[in-house]
Amino acid sequence: MTTVTDAPNVAGAIESVESHLHPTPSWDLADHPVPTGREEIWRFSPVKKLKQLLDADAEGGSLDWESDVPEGVVVTSIGVEEAQALAAEAPVDRVSAIAAKNAVQRTHIDIPADAVYDEPIVFTGRGSGGIARDHYVVTVGANAKATLIFRWEGTASYAEKSDFVVGDGAELNLVTVQDWDEGSIHGGQRSVVVGRDAHVKTVTASLGGDVVRLQENMSYGGPGGELESYGVYFVDGPQHVQHRLFVDHNEPHTKSDVDYRGALQGKGAHAVWIGDVLIRKVAESIATFESNKNLLLTEGCQADSVPNLEIETGEIEDAGHASSTGRFDEEQLFYLRSRGISEKEARRLVVHGFFWEIIRRIDVEDIEQKLLARVEEELELLEQTQAEA
Repeated sequence: MTTVTDAPNVAGAIESVESHLHPTPSWDLADHPVPTGREEIWRFSPVKKLKQLLDADAEGGSLDWESDVPEGVVVTSIGVEEAQALAAEAPVDRVSAIAAKNAVQRTHIDIPADAVYDEPIVFTGRGSGGIARDHYVVTVGANAKATLIFRWEGTASYAEKSDFVVGDGAELNLVTVQDWDEGSIHGGQRSVVVGRDAHVKTVTASLGGDVVRLQENMSYGGPGGELESYGVYFVDGPQHVQHRLFVDHNEPHTKSDVDYRGALQGKGAHAVWIGDVLIRKVAESIATFESNKNLLLTEGCQADSVPNLEIETGEIEDAGHASSTGRFDEEQLFYLRSRGISEKEARRLVVHGFFWEIIRRIDVEDIEQKLLARVEEELELLEQTQAEA
């Protein structure tokens, strides 16, 4: 692989974020002090449970990675300076800053321009206990087309800094699955830059672990970029799952569609979704919509959902947001039961319908079937809990 030494620093090309919900990106760890939990970006987070990830002096390694890489895709280890030069942006919180600084290895995954890959490119990271940190940068060449899957399994206290820079006219389907075992903690930052006239679809699925806290930032490298960002999560007591999204419309004629959905059950289950769309003054003729829906399957669980829109120009096509949190839709249940369907089966159909609208967008059968199987597991757990009660 040819080492890129003069690649443009995308992070430096984008003006500093002025949103009150997001700190200024910085590679300097001193700019990311240990949080107290009172800061805006940490007030929904279980800071004490994230203690290992916030300790810059704690020794750590890497996960055991397996990959299925087709011909043409090049994976190489890179140094700190090159990783920073290739990255979409600098860290915006302490966990990702520590991951970038203290990663045992930094990896560059390069998908060449004009390449078309019909089969998914899969990377699987497995933890076997202890602290692990990774920084990887994915570059997708102009007019390339690929599906990229990252899976996390096993047990670890894992800090992540990842960057995805998508070239002009390219198409990327990015699927990430946090399928950790009990006892795992996962925190970090994922940053995506959508090139001119490029199309990026991200699907994030959080299925396991004790604590998952992800900062997902998206911006545009030129006009005409389109972003679809979808997510599903299952939270069982006393798990904490938090997704923080920031879509920065920093270019005109761009689009974004965000839809995250979660189901919670059990005492102490806690889901947090913070969505923010910033429409800058230069971002005329853009269209955006963000939505978050939470389904509370039992008593004793909590969902915090905070959608935000920050608009600096009135010259836009469309902008909106929506959020809902509640129990089963009684009208849907009544409709199904009035047609002879049992209450148990009606609830099952409602939950499947709730998630299927997102799952069907993944376009990877293996992942789709895994998530549908997880829906069934959640329903079986719910029925078991109700029977015991």
